[in-house]
Amino acid sequence: MKTISIRERLPFSAREVWEVISDIERCDWVPAVEKIELDGAVRSFTMEGVGEVQEQIIKKDTENMILQYSAIKTPSQVEHHLATISITEENEGCEFEWVSEISPDQFSEAIRSGMDISFQGLVKVLSS
Repeated sequence: MKTISIRERLPFSAREVWEVISDIERCDWVPAVEKIELDGAVRSFTMEGVGEVQEQIIKKDTENMILQYSAIKTPSQVEHHLATISITEENEGCEFEWVSEISPDQFSEAIRSGMDISFQGLVKVLSS
């Protein structure tokens, strides 16, 4: 199992970042996704270059600003996926941390690429 992480200090308030991340149907910050459908705690979308994906929302903790989800349906044979995004308030900004576990290891580069592109999209949305 591989663990991939992004940890960055952002010049935005934790609440501003959480507002985008916690809206689990929002996809304007994820460049490869045009629409997300929600059925209870399962969000479904088609990701360009990947195909149909379903994710189970495991935790959405507004007080501590933590979102945790797991891919439960993918076009490839993912055995394990768990992602956690946490946002911590800091002076004049916040710390953003996104950690994903993936197995088998062969999917780690695709996950890293998706996380990097999405993080850049988040910064772009927050900056506009």
